[in-house]
Amino acid sequence: MLCILYTNVVGMLLGLVGLLVERALPAAFPRRWVWLVVIATSIALPGYYRFHHTWAVDAALQRQAVNAPEIAIATAPAPLSDPDWWAHAESYDASINQMWHIASTGLIAWGLANLLWILFVVTLARREQRKTGRPGVIDGVQVVVTDSIGPATVGLLRSRVLVPQWVLALPGVQRQYVLRHEEEHRRAHDPRLLFAMSLPLILMPWNLAIWWQVRRLSLAVETDCDNRVVAALGDAIGYGELLFKVAQAANRGPRLQPAFLGGKGMLERRLTRLTASAPPRYVQRLLAAAVACALLSLVLSMPHPIVSTGPHAHGTMTTVATTTPALPAEH
Repeated sequence: MLCILYTNVVGMLLGLVGLLVERALPAAFPRRWVWLVVIATSIALPGYYRFHHTWAVDAALQRQAVNAPEIAIATAPAPLSDPDWWAHAESYDASINQMWHIASTGLIAWGLANLLWILFVVTLARREQRKTGRPGVIDGVQVVVTDSIGPATVGLLRSRVLVPQWVLALPGVQRQYVLRHEEEHRRAHDPRLLFAMSLPLILMPWNLAIWWQVRRLSLAVETDCDNRVVAALGDAIGYGELLFKVAQAANRGPRLQPAFLGGKGMLERRLTRLTASAPPRYVQRLLAAAVACALLSLVLSMPHPIVSTGPHAHGTMTTVATTTPALPAEH
């Protein structure tokens, strides 16, 4: 239980660091790398500190009760001030682990169902494309034309661009924007990246911070792709208007990621970044970087809380013995 709480707190603080770093970076800098580092650190740091930088909660309460019992009673509300309560709380680990396994199994089943569904859609679309003679290459981009699914880029071993039929009816310039966006996703291997970064959700479904960070990564992947498309084809305002137009047409079918529209709720943020009149001032960026460094220092100094009766009891009790003042011997 303590491990879950600590991991979520560390993840949330590192997520705030990621937001501040995004604020401090130049507008054209790819944001995905920020969140890749944040996610990796959020996973690795608690695991490392679990064995190399711990703090025994119950032992600390025992020392406080021995050294200053009045202060211990006044500052720590029951039952949190009772070392035995922390030891008893560890007995819930079996139930937590059971729910953990159930949630992970459910996510695996959901992921496999989505994978089979995508394989079915791609196979059916390619078969229909061959029968009807639909073009396999449009504006220099190899595509799979579907009835309503897309535009999106799917596939791990071999990524494919899915394009619904209504995209083919768009004016030439707008169609090029849509296809270029998906081609950029394919070139950057974004489907593989998002798949790899989603695996921690299966391993740690209770980690709400990782869920939030993966969502921020998805937004960063889409905004990075937007920046590359606009840099290549120009006209950010026209590109933003196309996002609205595609959003209305794509409501008829399910959305995939990475895709031209990205996830739900991302459209407004992407438009804001596309049409931002001026980047943050130098002082604002410098302040964001300073606060990010302060938060990062705080996270790196936070020990992993444990119960000394747990697997780290021997090492913890040795530390307690060396730090607790010796009591005078009775004669």
